[in-house]
Amino acid sequence: MSDLGYILRKTRLEKKISLDDLQEVTKIRKRYLEAIEEGNYKVLPGSFYVRAFIKSYAEAVGLDPAEVLSMYQTTNPSPAVEKPVVETIRKNRTSVRNTEKLSRWASGTMFVCFILLIFGIVYYYTYKNYKGMPADENPSQTQSPRITDSTNPATGTAPSTTMNASGDGKVAPLATPTPTPVPTPTPSVQVKFSSSEKGVDNYTITGASNLNIQMKITGSCWIRVDSLTEAGGKEMLRQKLYKAGDTDSFDLTGSAYLNVGAASALELTVNGTIVPVGDTPNPKRVQLNLQKN
Repeated sequence: MSDLGYILRKTRLEKKISLDDLQEVTKIRKRYLEAIEEGNYKVLPGSFYVRAFIKSYAEAVGLDPAEVLSMYQTTNPSPAVEKPVVETIRKNRTSVRNTEKLSRWASGTMFVCFILLIFGIVYYYTYKNYKGMPADENPSQTQSPRITDSTNPATGTAPSTTMNASGDGKVAPLATPTPTPVPTPTPSVQVKFSSSEKGVDNYTITGASNLNIQMKITGSCWIRVDSLTEAGGKEMLRQKLYKAGDTDSFDLTGSAYLNVGAASALELTVNGTIVPVGDTPNPKRVQLNLQKN
């Protein structure tokens, strides 16, 4: 057993996670998980899958995948990649030139036909509309109506006037109505995606004083929830292997950090807004940053 396999197995046993549970969470076959713990990497399909499986294993048991992969890289350096042999293919220059000429001729012919088709359609509809237009609708024969009354162009009614109390015939100006003040809308809660750094999706929550997290589990999934302190530290709230049909909720006054073993098995809702975690059974890390007003 290698040092890396010993650390992974020891961490798994300390957290009381069996190989069957780990297989359900990571979707990796049990015999591959046993091979990783024993350091027998030849059993795995290839070096790419070795790194991917070790990363999923580390995230499922709560270890830092970057440190675990660094330990694996130190003890198992990647072999040099052989450069593929590039075979040169000679082409017949005459056939290439003929093909290019034929292609240009076909493109030019299609373009000319397209232009002629457009002109034909425009001419057809223009001629048809002109022949079908009644004589009384000809623009050259229409006359603008004569304005005989002083009317309001916006409403079509004559402006109203009001006599003053003295009766001297002077028109008193109308009182201007006072506009009704429009109430200022209160800001609503918004949950927006801000960035993705080092494998962590960051979301910003504004317009709320508390952080409300609702989790609905649709399949077997290991999840760890931490609250973030103002100093930048983490305090674990819960670490559990959930089953299909389970639900859980958290009501926090600050930000939170979620480490999910299988993203497709979790439906996450934050302050009433659905946060997409993913549709594949891969590990996912999400940080919810609460910004109070």
